[in-house]
Amino acid sequence: MAAPSVAAKNNMLDSLGTVAVFVSLHTADPGTTGASEATGGAPAYARKSITWNAAATTKTSSNAPVFDVPAGTYAFFGLWSAVSAGTYYDGGPLSAPEVFAGQGTYTLSTVTLTQS
Repeated sequence: MAAPSVAAKNNMLDSLGTVAVFVSLHTADPGTTGASEATGGAPAYARKSITWNAAATTKTSSNAPVFDVPAGTYAFFGLWSAVSAGTYYDGGPLSAPEVFAGQGTYTLSTVTLTQS
């Protein structure tokens, strides 16, 4: 069987963007379940909504969510269907781990999904 075309892969990425509408931060690789999601803080950490540009070999986020985070090291993101619970779809490393000695804010400037 031949590999899917670029157009088919772009369609798959665009379809993912219609259901993966919340993003999370993680202290370790979220794996296949969304493990190690941030928790706590005051103001409390919460998932944020994410919007997407149309896929063109890659799919990039079109907004820059700002998270309230407690002290810790954040190195990964996750994609979810809901602000709490919901379906975990995918995740990956941040461009660089971010270390917070105390409560702070983290701006997720860009999420990029690629075809493989």
